[in-house]
Amino acid sequence: MSQGWKITVVVLAVVGVLSTPLIWLLDSPGTGQLAGATIQAAVGIAALVWALFQRPSSAGPTDKASRTGKASRGGVTGIRRPGGRGGGSATAERTGEASGTNSVSGIDYSN
Repeated sequence: MSQGWKITVVVLAVVGVLSTPLIWLLDSPGTGQLAGATIQAAVGIAALVWALFQRPSSAGPTDKASRTGKASRGGVTGIRRPGGRGGGSATAERTGEASGTNSVSGIDYSN
């Protein structure tokens, strides 16, 4: 869940917990209104707890390279992220051999 959605759910849950049940309870409620206020408050609290326990979404794609071939004459065996672009994680395992000028085995963050 993105941070924006999490904030939205938390705000709506707090408003739901406090607003309508409070208005109902100030107007000398009957049994049905009291039960409705209790249920609405419980649902709002459940939404609040659910939103608080959500993990933030990953910052970007996950790149993975494994058991790649050989690189020569400026090639890359693995992952190329020029200038460090890309917000997700990058993992390179058992990449191939790199030979020659500017060849890279693994993850290349250069320009």
